[in-house]
Amino acid sequence: MNNNCVIATGAAFGILAIILGAFGAHALKKILSAEKLASFEVGVRYQTYSALLLILIGYNANFEISSLRWSFYLVTIGTVLFSFSIYLLSLSESLKKNFKFLGPVTPLGGLLMILGWGCLLLSAI
Repeated sequence: MNNNCVIATGAAFGILAIILGAFGAHALKKILSAEKLASFEVGVRYQTYSALLLILIGYNANFEISSLRWSFYLVTIGTVLFSFSIYLLSLSESLKKNFKFLGPVTPLGGLLMILGWGCLLLSAI
């Protein structure tokens, strides 16, 4: 692992968050209920936080420290599980697909993100 990989992952998350945020604000506003749209926006918000975190640690971290490597892995996997499960759950009615099996995936992703932030804290201590 190197810093460029972490920065690229953060940048990809950031680009996708902006695209999905704009998509939600314009196209989905017309087809989703207020509750589903709010859930979708939570996914975008947390994906944005993860993007910024990854870019920050990518520019500043020494990945020879194992807790920083774990922070990258946990935040990345957690974001995919958390945000993307929310996106699919929010769109399930509109897509006429049953994504309810993803319900337990969302909190698992959140837990992994929390652990990733914890690893970052551990590396600072």
